[in-house]
Amino acid sequence: MTQVAACPACAVAPLAQETARHARPPDAILSIPALHCAACIGKVERALSALPGVERARVNLSLKRVSVHGPDVPDETITAAIKAAGYDAYPLDLTLLEEGQDPVGRALLIRLAIAGFAMMNVMLFSVAVWSGASDATRDLFHLISALISLPAVLFCGQPFFANAWSALRVRALNMDVPISLAILLAAGMSLFEVLNGGAHAYFDAALSLTFFLLIGRYLDHQTRSSARSAAKELAALEVHTAQRIDAGHATKVPVSALRVGDRVLIPTGVRVPVDGTLDSASAVSDRSFLTGESAAQTLIKGFPVQAGEINQGAPFEMTATAVGDDTTLRRVANLVEMAENSRNRYTNLADRAARIYAPAVHLLALLAFVVWVWISGDIRFALNIGVAVLIITCPCALGLAVPAVATAAIARLYAMGFLVKSGTALERLAEVDIAVFDKTGTLTLSSSTGKLSTLSDTQASVARKLAQSSHHPMSRALLSVLPPVPLAEVTQMQEIPGFGMQAVLDGQPVRMGRGSWLGADFDGLGLRIGDGPAIPLPLTDIPRPGVKTALEGLRSLGIAPQILSGDGKTPVQALAAQIGVEDLQFNVSATEKHAYLTGLQKAGHRVLMVGDGLNDTASLAAAHASVAPASALDASRSAADIVLLRDSLAEFPMLMKIARATTRLSRENFAIAAAYNAIAVPVALLGYASPLIAAIAMSASSLTVLANAMRVRIVR
Repeated sequence: MTQVAACPACAVAPLAQETARHARPPDAILSIPALHCAACIGKVERALSALPGVERARVNLSLKRVSVHGPDVPDETITAAIKAAGYDAYPLDLTLLEEGQDPVGRALLIRLAIAGFAMMNVMLFSVAVWSGASDATRDLFHLISALISLPAVLFCGQPFFANAWSALRVRALNMDVPISLAILLAAGMSLFEVLNGGAHAYFDAALSLTFFLLIGRYLDHQTRSSARSAAKELAALEVHTAQRIDAGHATKVPVSALRVGDRVLIPTGVRVPVDGTLDSASAVSDRSFLTGESAAQTLIKGFPVQAGEINQGAPFEMTATAVGDDTTLRRVANLVEMAENSRNRYTNLADRAARIYAPAVHLLALLAFVVWVWISGDIRFALNIGVAVLIITCPCALGLAVPAVATAAIARLYAMGFLVKSGTALERLAEVDIAVFDKTGTLTLSSSTGKLSTLSDTQASVARKLAQSSHHPMSRALLSVLPPVPLAEVTQMQEIPGFGMQAVLDGQPVRMGRGSWLGADFDGLGLRIGDGPAIPLPLTDIPRPGVKTALEGLRSLGIAPQILSGDGKTPVQALAAQIGVEDLQFNVSATEKHAYLTGLQKAGHRVLMVGDGLNDTASLAAAHASVAPASALDASRSAADIVLLRDSLAEFPMLMKIARATTRLSRENFAIAAAYNAIAVPVALLGYASPLIAAIAMSASSLTVLANAMRVRIVR
């Protein structure tokens, strides 16, 4: 059990470090286009995990990527290990995504068209043979069919042959091995008949088999591409050039050349390339990629500017504070990648089943061939059954059953303003029966009551400096109403969680925070300089948009909402009455929050914690599932499973519905895949399925699983 100290900051610091360590983005992300089945996952992950220095490696079958955690492992070593496992690996090409190109899909479509054209022509000759043509005509048509079929099969079957050879080259098996074997056996058996003047040839079957397998693979590729819409959207937000200001002149440079501290010019209509702070007096920015709000926001000097925003006003200047992988945009993309690479219990179960099932396919096919040769004495008939077993027993549906649902759900939730950081979060969220909300910054947004024109220049200067350095949600509202005076030169600045900011100005202490901490007779926000009286800074909390809709929706789903706040009795009770929450607690410390959540979970409840402050971090980490708004502290966002990117809470019920639907559809897909194999394997073994029927059935099973997974997009 986690030990929590009496001091809130001391309590959450170790937890924040631990959660941040687990949330660290991967050190290398590579694309592996040849990944097609669950057997590939284990092979690549085992090869990478065996490398010295690799902490963990996670393959995402839907995205065909591998994420590697190992800061001291060179990219060349990772690529070589993947190559040794039988696969080619490439760095993730974001510009390719941005331009909307799809060379893999285009190549599959070309092969599909050629296979279909060749199949129809060969079938015309087959009809003539089946209708009773003479031996000479039959042999001629068989020869023409061979001349059409063999080049077509060899070219169109390349996606299967190449992947199968890569696996066999390193003495391993994947699901393209039995598929390739089946295609080559059908074509080879037909060629043998032609060369020996036989009455039967199966070129039409070999081409039909290739055609239907390519249909399945192309539709599978297209479905996965649509599930990658969130990743494509994030990739499109990255820019590749920027205007760096050197000696007063703007020079166009690659974004990779920018460093922290560089000054950058952002022209009108251009996306911001890096994170930074605004140097110009004001700016108008579209940050809908982060907040989901289409209305532009006005920023003032000193405000943070993030990569991906669009300048909708006059050109402005900024100073870079984070570049490359440290920008907000790249961190968001990494979080999406981490979520899609995470695995829940259903994924792990499916992976284990597929790893066991893959080698069993070849044994079953061999056994079927031997038994039917012994029973019927007809090698041709037994070979057909063996080929059908090779195809129909492919566990592709089993490997896609769960990742397809998770990828589609995460993409939809991102479009709704929820950034899911962990693939297991949705599974845990589906089990929640109590939702505990912090108050300030979570259920509320801070709003000003008017301009603070009564402050002296010194007071306003100190307040601006402390507010700009604070992570508390009230700080943004305060900055918007403070007079535009220069920032004060203060030292020893420190944020005290749950209380406020403190610093030293010209040798005297200054504090800004809750009135009781300042020794005042009010409990709202205030400022105190030295031994002078505390000055109230009138700000009010207003409920977040959609909060009532969210709470009513949660209740309708059987989830009881509660308020757990460190604020005083009066503001907490006032908000609870306004939004209709009866179960509330106030003046609760970080330690008490953690203890309360732990007590609920020991009593058998599954608790969702929603909070944003440093004093919420321990509770976010301890909860069964957790959500933090985008305005939360870094530690809180690291501890949370999901980040809310928008101000409105109205979509919270839909988040819960999608989480429950994800779990339900994962179970359904697992059941569909299991039922398919339970029915199809005996049918093939008993000789009731030809290779062509087996190809159609195998493709249909994968497409059924993918279609069922896409139902998460229409959850209402």
